[in-house]
Amino acid sequence: MTDAERKIVSVFDAKARFSALLREVEQGVCYTITRRGRPVARLEPVNPPETMSIERLLQEFRGVRARAKGKGGIREMMEEGRKW
Repeated sequence: MTDAERKIVSVFDAKARFSALLREVEQGVCYTITRRGRPVARLEPVNPPETMSIERLLQEFRGVRARAKGKGGIREMMEEGRKW
C-alpha cells in the first residue's frame, strides 16, 4: 500500500481512538501517524486480508454453478423459481 492510500491520523487522535483504529486495522485499513504534521509511524495489519483475484473469483463461481442442482442455464433456473 502506498503512502497516498493510507489514512492519516495525528498522535493525539490515535491515542484517543486507539481501540477503534485497531478494529479498522484488523479489517485491512492502514494508517500513518503524524506528529505536528510529520509522519512518525505506520499502523497496519500484521497479516493483511487476503484479496481474491478476478480469475479465482470466477473459478469459485463456476464451481458453485457446476454443483448447483438442475439442468439448463440461468434463465431456466429463474423460470423454474417463478413457478413456485
